[in-house]
Amino acid sequence: MAYKDLFNTLVSKLPKTDTANEAGGQAYRLAPKHALAQYAVTGCMNSTFYASAQLQLDRVLALCNEIEPEFIAKVALYARNRGYMKDLPALLVAYLASKQPGLMAEVFDRVIDNPKMLRNFVQIVRSGVTGRRSLGSLPKRMILQWLEKRSDEQLFIGSVGNTPSLADIIKMVHPKPKTKSREALFGYLLGRSYDAEALPQVVRDFEAYKNAEDRRMLETPDVPFQFLTSLDLADWEWRQIARYAPWQMTRMNLNAFASHNVFKDLEITKLVADRLRDSEKVRRAKVFPYQLLVASQSARSDVPYAIRSALEDALEVALENVPEIKGKVYVFLDISGSMHSPVTGYRRGSTTAVRCIDVASLLASALVKKNPQTEVIPFESRAYEFKLDVTERVLVNAQRLASLPCGGTNCSAPLALLNRRKDQGDLVIYVSDNESWIDSPYYGHFGGKATRTLQEWSLFKRRSPEAKMICIDIQPYANTQAKEREDIINVGGFSDQVFNLIAEVASGNATENHWVNLIDAQRL
Repeated sequence: MAYKDLFNTLVSKLPKTDTANEAGGQAYRLAPKHALAQYAVTGCMNSTFYASAQLQLDRVLALCNEIEPEFIAKVALYARNRGYMKDLPALLVAYLASKQPGLMAEVFDRVIDNPKMLRNFVQIVRSGVTGRRSLGSLPKRMILQWLEKRSDEQLFIGSVGNTPSLADIIKMVHPKPKTKSREALFGYLLGRSYDAEALPQVVRDFEAYKNAEDRRMLETPDVPFQFLTSLDLADWEWRQIARYAPWQMTRMNLNAFASHNVFKDLEITKLVADRLRDSEKVRRAKVFPYQLLVASQSARSDVPYAIRSALEDALEVALENVPEIKGKVYVFLDISGSMHSPVTGYRRGSTTAVRCIDVASLLASALVKKNPQTEVIPFESRAYEFKLDVTERVLVNAQRLASLPCGGTNCSAPLALLNRRKDQGDLVIYVSDNESWIDSPYYGHFGGKATRTLQEWSLFKRRSPEAKMICIDIQPYANTQAKEREDIINVGGFSDQVFNLIAEVASGNATENHWVNLIDAQRL
Protein backbone atom coordinates (compact mmCIF):
# COMPACT_ATOMS: atom_id res chain seq x y z
CA MET A 1 0.00 0.00 0.00
CA ALA A 2 2.90 2.40 0.75
CA TYR A 3 4.25 1.88 -2.79
CA LYS A 4 0.85 2.73 -4.30
CA ASP A 5 0.45 5.80 -2.13
CA LEU A 6 3.89 7.04 -3.11
CA PHE A 7 3.17 6.35 -6.76
CA ASN A 8 -0.10 8.29 -6.66
CA THR A 9 1.59 11.23 -4.94
CA LEU A 10 4.28 11.36 -7.62
CA VAL A 11 1.81 11.08 -10.47
CA SER A 12 -0.27 13.99 -9.25
CA LYS A 13 2.77 16.28 -9.50
CA LEU A 14 3.79 15.24 -13.00
CA PRO A 15 2.72 17.06 -16.19
CA LYS A 16 -0.21 15.53 -18.03
CA THR A 17 0.25 14.32 -21.58
CA ASP A 18 -0.80 16.77 -24.29
CA THR A 19 -0.76 14.68 -27.48
CA ALA A 20 -1.08 11.19 -28.88
CA ASN A 21 1.90 9.76 -30.74
CA GLU A 22 1.78 8.13 -34.16
CA ALA A 23 1.12 4.72 -32.58
CA GLY A 24 -1.85 6.10 -30.61
CA GLY A 25 -0.13 6.19 -27.22
CA GLN A 26 0.00 9.09 -24.78
CA ALA A 27 2.93 11.46 -25.28
CA TYR A 28 4.27 14.98 -24.84
CA ARG A 29 4.43 17.34 -27.78
CA LEU A 30 7.90 18.71 -28.51
CA ALA A 31 8.16 22.50 -28.64
CA PRO A 32 8.24 23.83 -32.24
CA LYS A 33 12.00 24.52 -32.29
CA HIS A 34 12.75 21.12 -30.82
CA ALA A 35 10.38 19.41 -33.24
CA LEU A 36 11.98 21.11 -36.26
CA ALA A 37 15.44 20.04 -35.11
CA GLN A 38 14.17 16.49 -34.62
CA TYR A 39 12.81 16.32 -38.16
CA ALA A 40 15.97 17.90 -39.59
CA VAL A 41 18.42 15.39 -38.13
CA THR A 42 16.34 12.25 -38.67
CA GLY A 43 14.09 12.97 -41.63
CA CYS A 44 15.01 11.86 -45.15
CA MET A 45 11.69 12.79 -46.80
CA ASN A 46 10.76 9.12 -47.11
CA SER A 47 7.82 7.27 -45.58
CA THR A 48 8.56 5.76 -42.17
CA PHE A 49 6.81 3.03 -40.18
CA TYR A 50 4.18 5.46 -38.89
CA ALA A 51 4.26 8.53 -41.17
CA SER A 52 4.21 9.22 -44.91
CA ALA A 53 6.76 11.43 -46.63
CA GLN A 54 4.04 13.97 -47.44
CA LEU A 55 2.95 14.16 -43.80
CA GLN A 56 6.55 14.83 -42.72
CA LEU A 57 6.93 17.55 -45.36
CA ASP A 58 3.68 19.21 -44.28
CA ARG A 59 4.75 19.18 -40.63
CA VAL A 60 8.20 20.62 -41.36
CA LEU A 61 6.74 23.47 -43.39
CA ALA A 62 4.11 24.14 -40.72
CA LEU A 63 6.84 24.30 -38.07
CA CYS A 64 8.89 26.68 -40.20
CA ASN A 65 5.91 29.02 -40.32
CA GLU A 66 5.91 29.11 -36.50
CA ILE A 67 9.64 29.67 -35.96
CA GLU A 68 11.84 32.70 -36.54
CA PRO A 69 13.99 32.38 -39.70
CA GLU A 70 17.29 32.74 -37.81
CA PHE A 71 16.65 29.49 -35.97
CA ILE A 72 15.64 27.74 -39.19
CA ALA A 73 18.99 28.75 -40.69
CA LYS A 74 20.82 27.40 -37.63
CA VAL A 75 18.96 24.11 -37.81
CA ALA A 76 19.95 23.77 -41.47
CA LEU A 77 23.60 24.32 -40.52
CA TYR A 78 23.46 21.86 -37.65
CA ALA A 79 21.64 19.16 -39.59
CA ARG A 80 24.11 19.35 -42.47
CA ASN A 81 27.42 19.92 -40.69
CA ARG A 82 26.87 17.81 -37.57
CA GLY A 83 24.03 15.51 -38.50
CA TYR A 84 25.39 14.89 -42.04
CA MET A 85 21.85 15.02 -43.44
CA LYS A 86 20.96 15.99 -47.02
CA ASP A 87 17.28 16.41 -47.80
CA LEU A 88 16.01 18.39 -44.81
CA PRO A 89 18.89 20.92 -44.73
CA ALA A 90 18.31 21.58 -48.43
CA LEU A 91 14.58 21.97 -47.77
CA LEU A 92 15.22 24.51 -45.00
CA VAL A 93 17.54 26.55 -47.24
CA ALA A 94 14.91 26.45 -49.98
CA TYR A 95 12.31 27.67 -47.47
CA LEU A 96 14.58 30.57 -46.53
CA ALA A 97 15.10 31.37 -50.22
CA SER A 98 11.35 31.95 -50.45
CA LYS A 99 10.80 33.72 -47.10
CA GLN A 100 14.13 35.28 -46.09
CA PRO A 101 16.58 35.34 -49.04
CA GLY A 102 19.17 37.31 -47.08
CA LEU A 103 19.41 34.58 -44.43
CA MET A 104 19.53 31.97 -47.18
CA ALA A 105 22.60 33.71 -48.55
CA GLU A 106 24.26 33.66 -45.11
CA VAL A 107 24.19 29.86 -44.88
CA PHE A 108 24.08 28.81 -48.54
CA ASP A 109 27.72 27.78 -49.00
CA ARG A 110 27.91 26.04 -45.62
CA VAL A 111 24.82 23.90 -46.25
CA ILE A 112 24.90 23.52 -50.03
CA ASP A 113 28.43 22.19 -49.91
CA ASN A 114 28.57 19.71 -52.80
CA PRO A 115 26.86 19.08 -56.17
CA LYS A 116 24.37 16.63 -54.68
CA MET A 117 23.20 19.26 -52.19
CA LEU A 118 22.96 21.83 -54.99
CA ARG A 119 20.75 19.51 -57.02
CA ASN A 120 18.59 18.85 -53.92
CA PHE A 121 18.17 22.59 -53.34
CA VAL A 122 17.22 23.37 -56.93
CA GLN A 123 14.84 20.41 -57.15
CA ILE A 124 13.03 21.50 -53.98
CA VAL A 125 12.73 25.13 -55.06
CA ARG A 126 11.48 24.17 -58.52
CA SER A 127 8.89 21.80 -57.02
CA GLY A 128 7.07 24.79 -55.51
CA VAL A 129 6.63 23.22 -52.05
CA THR A 130 8.26 26.20 -50.34
CA GLY A 131 6.07 28.78 -52.06
CA ARG A 132 7.66 29.53 -55.43
CA ARG A 133 8.75 27.58 -58.50
CA SER A 134 11.36 29.99 -59.86
CA LEU A 135 14.78 30.38 -58.30
CA GLY A 136 14.65 34.15 -57.93
CA SER A 137 17.48 36.63 -58.42
CA LEU A 138 19.38 36.09 -55.16
CA PRO A 139 19.31 32.26 -55.25
CA LYS A 140 20.47 32.44 -58.89
CA ARG A 141 23.31 34.69 -57.85
CA MET A 142 24.27 32.27 -55.06
CA ILE A 143 24.32 29.38 -57.53
CA LEU A 144 26.42 31.39 -59.98
CA GLN A 145 28.91 32.14 -57.22
CA TRP A 146 28.85 28.47 -56.20
CA LEU A 147 29.74 27.45 -59.77
CA GLU A 148 32.47 30.08 -60.04
CA LYS A 149 34.14 28.86 -56.84
CA ARG A 150 34.49 25.31 -58.19
CA SER A 151 37.31 24.25 -60.46
CA ASP A 152 36.64 22.73 -63.88
CA GLU A 153 37.56 19.33 -62.48
CA GLN A 154 35.18 19.69 -59.52
CA LEU A 155 32.30 20.62 -61.81
CA PHE A 156 32.95 17.70 -64.16
CA ILE A 157 33.19 15.23 -61.30
CA GLY A 158 30.06 16.74 -59.76
CA SER A 159 28.09 16.37 -62.98
CA VAL A 160 27.04 12.83 -62.01
CA GLY A 161 23.35 12.72 -61.14
CA ASN A 162 20.01 13.80 -62.53
CA THR A 163 16.65 15.45 -61.75
CA PRO A 164 18.06 18.00 -62.07
CA SER A 165 21.47 17.39 -63.58
CA LEU A 166 24.27 19.90 -63.26
CA ALA A 167 23.67 20.68 -66.93
CA ASP A 168 20.03 21.50 -66.13
CA ILE A 169 21.16 23.92 -63.41
CA ILE A 170 23.63 25.58 -65.77
CA LYS A 171 20.79 26.14 -68.23
CA MET A 172 18.70 27.75 -65.49
CA VAL A 173 21.27 30.28 -64.27
CA HIS A 174 23.24 31.01 -67.49
CA PRO A 175 26.77 31.38 -66.10
CA LYS A 176 29.24 33.33 -68.25
CA PRO A 177 32.47 31.29 -68.58
CA LYS A 178 35.61 33.30 -67.88
CA THR A 179 38.10 30.86 -69.35
CA LYS A 180 38.35 28.82 -72.55
CA SER A 181 38.34 25.58 -70.54
CA ARG A 182 35.17 26.57 -68.66
CA GLU A 183 33.49 27.53 -71.94
CA ALA A 184 34.43 24.16 -73.45
CA LEU A 185 33.28 22.30 -70.32
CA PHE A 186 29.87 23.97 -70.37
CA GLY A 187 29.48 23.11 -74.04
CA TYR A 188 30.44 19.50 -73.30
CA LEU A 189 27.99 19.19 -70.40
CA LEU A 190 25.15 20.87 -72.31
CA GLY A 191 25.59 18.77 -75.44
CA ARG A 192 26.56 21.78 -77.53
CA SER A 193 29.55 22.42 -79.74
CA TYR A 194 32.86 22.90 -77.91
CA ASP A 195 36.58 23.13 -78.50
CA ALA A 196 37.85 19.65 -77.62
CA GLU A 197 41.41 20.94 -77.20
CA ALA A 198 40.24 23.44 -74.58
CA LEU A 199 38.48 20.85 -72.41
CA PRO A 200 39.88 20.34 -68.89
CA GLN A 201 42.48 17.58 -68.79
CA VAL A 202 40.28 15.24 -66.74
CA VAL A 203 37.54 15.39 -69.41
CA ARG A 204 40.02 14.77 -72.23
CA ASP A 205 41.46 11.81 -70.32
CA PHE A 206 38.00 10.34 -69.81
CA GLU A 207 36.97 10.80 -73.45
CA ALA A 208 40.23 9.26 -74.66
CA TYR A 209 39.76 6.32 -72.32
CA LYS A 210 36.11 5.84 -73.25
CA ASN A 211 36.79 5.85 -77.00
CA ALA A 212 40.05 3.88 -77.03
CA GLU A 213 40.04 0.56 -78.90
CA ASP A 214 42.61 -0.88 -76.48
CA ARG A 215 42.56 0.71 -73.02
CA ARG A 216 45.47 -1.33 -71.67
CA MET A 217 47.94 1.37 -72.66
CA LEU A 218 46.01 4.07 -70.83
CA GLU A 219 45.71 4.83 -67.13
CA THR A 220 42.20 4.68 -65.72
CA PRO A 221 41.09 8.32 -65.40
CA ASP A 222 40.40 9.67 -61.93
CA VAL A 223 36.67 10.20 -62.43
CA PRO A 224 33.55 9.19 -60.49
CA PHE A 225 32.73 5.51 -60.35
CA GLN A 226 29.49 6.03 -62.26
CA PHE A 227 31.37 7.35 -65.31
CA LEU A 228 33.44 4.19 -65.53
CA THR A 229 30.76 1.60 -64.81
CA SER A 230 28.81 2.85 -67.82
CA LEU A 231 31.61 1.29 -69.89
CA ASP A 232 32.25 -2.41 -70.54
CA LEU A 233 35.14 -2.89 -68.10
CA ALA A 234 37.57 -5.79 -67.85
CA ASP A 235 38.85 -7.11 -64.52
CA TRP A 236 42.15 -5.29 -64.90
CA GLU A 237 40.22 -2.01 -65.29
CA TRP A 238 38.32 -2.75 -62.09
CA ARG A 239 41.67 -3.14 -60.34
CA GLN A 240 42.65 0.29 -61.60
CA ILE A 241 39.39 1.74 -60.31
CA ALA A 242 40.02 0.18 -56.90
CA ARG A 243 43.55 1.58 -56.88
CA TYR A 244 42.40 5.19 -57.21
CA ALA A 245 38.87 5.12 -55.75
CA PRO A 246 38.02 7.69 -53.06
CA TRP A 247 37.15 6.42 -49.58
CA GLN A 248 33.35 6.46 -49.82
CA MET A 249 33.34 4.84 -53.25
CA THR A 250 35.63 2.13 -51.92
CA ARG A 251 33.33 1.38 -48.98
CA MET A 252 30.27 1.21 -51.20
CA ASN A 253 31.73 -1.08 -53.86
CA LEU A 254 33.59 -3.82 -52.01
CA ASN A 255 31.28 -6.50 -53.39
CA ALA A 256 31.67 -5.15 -56.94
CA PHE A 257 35.44 -5.31 -56.54
CA ALA A 258 35.22 -8.87 -55.26
CA SER A 259 32.98 -9.98 -58.14
CA HIS A 260 35.53 -8.64 -60.63
CA ASN A 261 38.48 -10.39 -58.98
CA VAL A 262 40.09 -7.19 -57.68
CA PHE A 263 41.09 -8.83 -54.40
CA LYS A 264 43.05 -11.56 -56.13
CA ASP A 265 45.74 -8.91 -56.43
CA LEU A 266 47.41 -8.83 -53.00
CA GLU A 267 48.98 -5.42 -53.56
CA ILE A 268 45.63 -3.81 -54.35
CA THR A 269 43.99 -5.64 -51.46
CA LYS A 270 46.53 -4.10 -49.06
CA LEU A 271 46.12 -0.68 -50.67
CA VAL A 272 42.31 -0.82 -50.30
CA ALA A 273 42.55 -2.06 -46.71
CA ASP A 274 44.99 0.74 -45.78
CA ARG A 275 42.68 3.29 -47.38
CA LEU A 276 39.65 2.04 -45.46
CA ARG A 277 41.39 2.20 -42.07
CA ASP A 278 43.04 5.58 -42.72
CA SER A 279 41.73 7.64 -39.80
CA GLU A 280 41.95 10.98 -41.58
CA LYS A 281 40.08 9.69 -44.62
CA VAL A 282 37.38 8.19 -42.35
CA ARG A 283 36.88 11.52 -40.60
CA ARG A 284 36.83 13.47 -43.87
CA ALA A 285 34.23 11.10 -45.33
CA LYS A 286 31.82 11.98 -42.47
CA VAL A 287 30.77 8.35 -42.46
CA PHE A 288 27.99 7.20 -40.17
CA PRO A 289 29.22 4.41 -37.88
CA TYR A 290 26.27 2.26 -38.94
CA GLN A 291 27.35 2.52 -42.60
CA LEU A 292 30.51 0.62 -41.68
CA LEU A 293 28.43 -1.94 -39.81
CA VAL A 294 26.36 -2.51 -42.94
CA ALA A 295 29.43 -2.66 -45.17
CA SER A 296 30.81 -5.40 -42.95
CA GLN A 297 27.52 -7.30 -42.70
CA SER A 298 26.82 -7.22 -46.43
CA ALA A 299 30.35 -8.07 -47.60
CA ARG A 300 30.43 -11.16 -49.80
CA SER A 301 32.23 -14.27 -48.62
CA ASP A 302 35.06 -13.63 -51.11
CA VAL A 303 35.84 -10.21 -49.62
CA PRO A 304 39.14 -10.97 -47.85
CA TYR A 305 39.65 -10.89 -44.08
CA ALA A 306 42.10 -8.00 -44.53
CA ILE A 307 39.28 -5.85 -45.89
CA ARG A 308 36.82 -6.90 -43.17
CA SER A 309 39.44 -6.15 -40.53
CA ALA A 310 40.01 -2.71 -42.06
CA LEU A 311 36.29 -1.99 -41.84
CA GLU A 312 36.39 -2.79 -38.12
CA ASP A 313 39.36 -0.45 -37.70
CA ALA A 314 37.45 2.26 -39.57
CA LEU A 315 34.48 1.70 -37.29
CA GLU A 316 36.68 2.34 -34.26
CA VAL A 317 37.66 5.71 -35.80
CA ALA A 318 34.01 6.53 -36.55
CA LEU A 319 33.20 5.74 -32.92
CA GLU A 320 36.01 7.77 -31.39
CA ASN A 321 33.46 10.26 -30.02
CA VAL A 322 32.05 7.62 -27.67
CA PRO A 323 32.60 9.14 -24.22
CA GLU A 324 33.91 7.54 -21.07
CA ILE A 325 31.19 8.00 -18.47
CA LYS A 326 31.64 7.88 -14.73
CA GLY A 327 29.10 6.05 -12.65
CA LYS A 328 26.43 3.51 -13.46
CA VAL A 329 24.93 3.77 -16.95
CA TYR A 330 21.87 2.01 -18.39
CA VAL A 331 21.13 1.89 -22.11
CA PHE A 332 17.51 1.06 -22.92
CA LEU A 333 17.44 -0.39 -26.42
CA ASP A 334 14.11 -0.47 -28.26
CA ILE A 335 13.82 -3.75 -30.21
CA SER A 336 10.11 -3.41 -31.07
CA GLY A 337 8.66 -4.10 -34.50
CA SER A 338 8.80 -0.51 -35.73
CA MET A 339 12.53 -0.43 -35.02
CA HIS A 340 12.99 -3.01 -37.78
CA SER A 341 11.93 -0.47 -40.41
CA PRO A 342 14.53 1.32 -42.61
CA VAL A 343 16.30 4.07 -40.68
CA THR A 344 16.00 6.51 -43.58
CA GLY A 345 12.48 5.42 -44.48
CA TYR A 346 10.97 3.66 -47.47
CA ARG A 347 11.84 4.91 -50.95
CA ARG A 348 10.72 3.06 -54.06
CA GLY A 349 13.70 1.37 -55.70
CA SER A 350 16.29 2.57 -53.18
CA THR A 351 15.17 1.68 -49.65
CA THR A 352 18.17 1.22 -47.41
CA ALA A 353 18.84 -2.17 -45.84
CA VAL A 354 19.85 -0.38 -42.64
CA ARG A 355 17.19 -0.61 -39.96
CA CYS A 356 16.59 1.55 -36.91
CA ILE A 357 17.51 -1.47 -34.77
CA ASP A 358 20.92 -1.68 -36.49
CA VAL A 359 21.72 1.93 -35.62
CA ALA A 360 20.45 1.57 -32.06
CA SER A 361 22.32 -1.70 -31.45
CA LEU A 362 25.57 -0.22 -32.71
CA LEU A 363 25.22 2.80 -30.44
CA ALA A 364 24.50 0.59 -27.42
CA SER A 365 27.40 -1.77 -28.19
CA ALA A 366 29.81 1.14 -28.63
CA LEU A 367 28.85 2.60 -25.25
CA VAL A 368 29.40 -0.78 -23.58
CA LYS A 369 32.79 -1.20 -25.24
CA LYS A 370 34.00 2.16 -23.91
CA ASN A 371 32.17 1.83 -20.57
CA PRO A 372 32.17 -1.81 -19.38
CA GLN A 373 30.01 -0.94 -16.36
CA THR A 374 27.14 -0.07 -18.73
CA GLU A 375 24.11 -2.37 -18.68
CA VAL A 376 22.07 -2.70 -21.86
CA ILE A 377 18.40 -3.53 -21.31
CA PRO A 378 16.55 -4.39 -24.54
CA PHE A 379 12.80 -3.80 -24.47
CA GLU A 380 9.68 -4.18 -26.57
CA SER A 381 6.40 -5.01 -24.80
CA ARG A 382 8.57 -6.00 -21.82
CA ALA A 383 12.18 -5.50 -20.76
CA TYR A 384 14.86 -8.20 -20.86
CA GLU A 385 17.90 -8.77 -18.70
CA PHE A 386 20.57 -9.33 -21.32
CA LYS A 387 24.31 -9.73 -20.87
CA LEU A 388 26.75 -8.41 -23.45
CA ASP A 389 30.34 -9.61 -23.57
CA VAL A 390 32.36 -6.43 -23.01
CA THR A 391 35.48 -8.12 -24.41
CA GLU A 392 33.77 -8.86 -27.71
CA ARG A 393 34.01 -6.67 -30.81
CA VAL A 394 31.46 -3.90 -31.24
CA LEU A 395 30.20 -5.45 -34.46
CA VAL A 396 29.55 -8.82 -32.83
CA ASN A 397 27.58 -7.34 -29.94
CA ALA A 398 25.60 -5.09 -32.29
CA GLN A 399 24.60 -8.09 -34.39
CA ARG A 400 23.51 -10.03 -31.28
CA LEU A 401 21.29 -7.17 -30.14
CA ALA A 402 19.79 -6.58 -33.58
CA SER A 403 18.80 -10.24 -33.87
CA LEU A 404 16.63 -10.29 -30.72
CA PRO A 405 12.91 -11.03 -31.21
CA CYS A 406 10.58 -8.04 -31.49
CA GLY A 407 7.10 -7.10 -30.29
CA GLY A 408 5.09 -4.02 -29.32
CA THR A 409 6.52 -0.86 -27.76
CA ASN A 410 6.53 -0.21 -24.02
CA CYS A 411 9.06 2.51 -23.22
CA SER A 412 8.39 2.39 -19.48
CA ALA A 413 9.28 -1.32 -19.21
CA PRO A 414 13.05 -0.96 -18.62
CA LEU A 415 12.57 1.70 -15.94
CA ALA A 416 9.93 -0.47 -14.30
CA LEU A 417 12.48 -3.29 -14.26
CA LEU A 418 15.03 -1.09 -12.49
CA ASN A 419 12.40 -0.05 -9.98
CA ARG A 420 11.47 -3.65 -9.24
CA ARG A 421 15.13 -4.41 -8.68
CA LYS A 422 15.55 -1.27 -6.52
CA ASP A 423 18.52 -0.31 -8.70
CA GLN A 424 20.29 3.03 -8.64
CA GLY A 425 22.18 4.77 -11.41
CA ASP A 426 23.69 7.95 -12.78
CA LEU A 427 22.66 8.02 -16.42
CA VAL A 428 19.83 6.42 -18.39
CA ILE A 429 19.96 6.47 -22.20
CA TYR A 430 16.95 5.54 -24.33
CA VAL A 431 17.54 4.65 -27.99
CA SER A 432 14.10 4.37 -29.54
CA ASP A 433 11.54 5.77 -31.95
CA ASN A 434 9.52 6.76 -28.85
CA GLU A 435 6.28 5.29 -30.20
CA SER A 436 5.19 3.71 -26.91
CA TRP A 437 1.58 2.53 -26.74
CA ILE A 438 1.33 -0.63 -24.61
CA ASP A 439 1.83 1.37 -21.40
CA SER A 440 -0.84 3.96 -22.27
CA PRO A 441 -3.89 3.37 -20.03
CA TYR A 442 -6.05 5.54 -22.29
CA TYR A 443 -4.88 4.33 -25.65
CA GLY A 444 -5.73 6.83 -28.39
CA HIS A 445 -6.36 9.66 -25.89
CA PHE A 446 -4.22 12.00 -23.84
CA GLY A 447 -4.36 14.50 -21.05
CA GLY A 448 -5.45 12.16 -18.27
CA LYS A 449 -2.09 11.42 -16.64
CA ALA A 450 1.64 11.62 -17.10
CA THR A 451 3.18 8.96 -19.33
CA ARG A 452 4.08 5.75 -17.56
CA THR A 453 7.71 6.40 -18.54
CA LEU A 454 7.75 9.68 -16.63
CA GLN A 455 6.02 8.04 -13.68
CA GLU A 456 8.62 5.28 -13.49
CA TRP A 457 11.42 7.83 -13.91
CA SER A 458 10.13 9.77 -10.91
CA LEU A 459 10.28 6.60 -8.80
CA PHE A 460 13.81 5.91 -9.99
CA LYS A 461 14.81 9.48 -9.08
CA ARG A 462 13.77 8.88 -5.47
CA ARG A 463 16.71 6.45 -5.22
CA SER A 464 19.04 8.34 -7.60
CA PRO A 465 18.23 12.05 -7.26
CA GLU A 466 21.23 13.16 -9.37
CA ALA A 467 20.45 10.83 -12.28
CA LYS A 468 19.99 12.17 -15.81
CA MET A 469 18.03 10.74 -18.71
CA ILE A 470 18.82 11.12 -22.43
CA CYS A 471 16.15 10.09 -24.92
CA ILE A 472 17.72 9.55 -28.34
CA ASP A 473 15.07 9.42 -31.05
CA ILE A 474 16.17 8.12 -34.44
CA GLN A 475 12.92 8.73 -36.33
CA PRO A 476 11.23 11.98 -37.46
CA TYR A 477 8.36 12.25 -34.99
CA ALA A 478 7.60 15.32 -32.91
CA ASN A 479 6.69 13.82 -29.54
CA THR A 480 8.39 12.19 -26.57
CA GLN A 481 7.60 9.93 -23.64
CA ALA A 482 9.60 12.09 -21.20
CA LYS A 483 8.89 15.80 -21.13
CA GLU A 484 11.98 17.97 -21.39
CA ARG A 485 13.33 19.34 -18.12
CA GLU A 486 16.71 19.81 -16.43
CA ASP A 487 17.28 16.10 -15.81
CA ILE A 488 15.69 14.89 -19.09
CA ILE A 489 17.27 15.69 -22.45
CA ASN A 490 15.58 14.78 -25.73
CA VAL A 491 17.79 14.61 -28.81
CA GLY A 492 17.43 13.30 -32.34
CA GLY A 493 19.82 11.90 -34.89
CA PHE A 494 21.95 8.93 -35.83
CA SER A 495 25.35 10.45 -36.53
CA ASP A 496 28.21 10.22 -34.05
CA GLN A 497 27.32 13.72 -32.81
CA VAL A 498 24.93 12.14 -30.29
CA PHE A 499 28.00 10.89 -28.43
CA ASN A 500 29.14 14.48 -27.87
CA LEU A 501 25.80 15.32 -26.31
CA ILE A 502 25.91 12.20 -24.14
CA ALA A 503 29.32 13.33 -22.87
CA GLU A 504 28.00 16.80 -22.02
CA VAL A 505 25.01 15.46 -20.14
CA ALA A 506 27.13 12.89 -18.28
CA SER A 507 29.57 15.60 -17.20
CA GLY A 508 26.74 17.63 -15.63
CA ASN A 509 26.68 20.42 -18.22
CA ALA A 510 23.14 19.80 -19.44
CA THR A 511 20.26 22.20 -18.86
CA GLU A 512 16.64 22.20 -19.90
CA ASN A 513 16.34 22.52 -23.69
CA HIS A 514 20.03 21.69 -23.89
CA TRP A 515 20.00 20.42 -27.48
CA VAL A 516 17.95 23.32 -28.82
CA ASN A 517 20.23 25.75 -27.00
CA LEU A 518 23.29 24.13 -28.62
CA ILE A 519 21.76 24.62 -32.05
CA ASP A 520 20.70 28.18 -31.26
CA ALA A 521 24.22 29.06 -30.06
CA GLN A 522 25.67 28.60 -33.56
CA ARG A 523 26.85 31.71 -35.35
CA LEU A 524 25.31 32.56 -38.70
